Amino acid sequence: MSEAPDALAADGAPLFLLDEVPGGDVLTVDGAEGRHAVDVLRLGAGERVRVGDGKGLLVEGSVLAAEGSALRVQVLARHEVPAPQPEFVLVQALPKGDRGPLAVDLATELGVDRIVPWTAARCVTRWREDRVDKGLAKWRSAARAATKQARRPRVPEVTAPMSTRQVCGMLADVDLALVLHEQARQPFAKLDVPSTGTVAVIVGPEGGLTDGEVVAFRAAGAHSVRLGPEVLRTSTAGAAALAALSARTRWA
Repeated sequence: MSEAPDALAADGAPLFLLDEVPGGDVLTVDGAEGRHAVDVLRLGAGERVRVGDGKGLLVEGSVLAAEGSALRVQVLARHEVPAPQPEFVLVQALPKGDRGPLAVDLATELGVDRIVPWTAARCVTRWREDRVDKGLAKWRSAARAATKQARRPRVPEVTAPMSTRQVCGMLADVDLALVLHEQARQPFAKLDVPSTGTVAVIVGPEGGLTDGEVVAFRAAGAHSVRLGPEVLRTSTAGAAALAALSARTRWA
């Protein structure tokens, strides 16, 4: 099994995700992924595809046949793709309505590895106990769909929701933590960003961060920074920060 080259994600072949990718020279893509391949994409014999498990295993293949709502795929190569460095964590305050899945979608396309739903003090949306599972399902579905769109070999983890105290505890295990704050004096561009380890970005809700939250995060070792003069929506700020981080690290 070889490591996938950088060009693999840009070759145009669609990516299908299976919970488990079987061994052997021929595999079957069925279920929802098979229906999408056959009924929506109209894939047929000879076309190139990729099949992955969302955990780093990526198979390059060629369609042998479309049978009903399933594809039979000839395996051409298998790759075990290492996790990118540095690891990116997005702590995303719960936004209103569909802005949560949008934030997850954009962050996934821009390389986030872990997403932490955060119940900030000024969040309008609250995941009550009976809504947590539904909220997580939406976010995880958005992450999976965006992974396929971006042709990423790994689906980002969406954790259980955290309180401010829990987020502060999590920051003990990261190498650089950034709180996006429009009133911060330190510009993002002046940061020293590590090329390895874990970088966390904290994005507040529509109503902004409270002074207490900023103080708590700083006490936990986070840096309060501003991306630029524009005030971004909570659904897009994380993606902008991830793009800026990637430009300094993974894309450099």
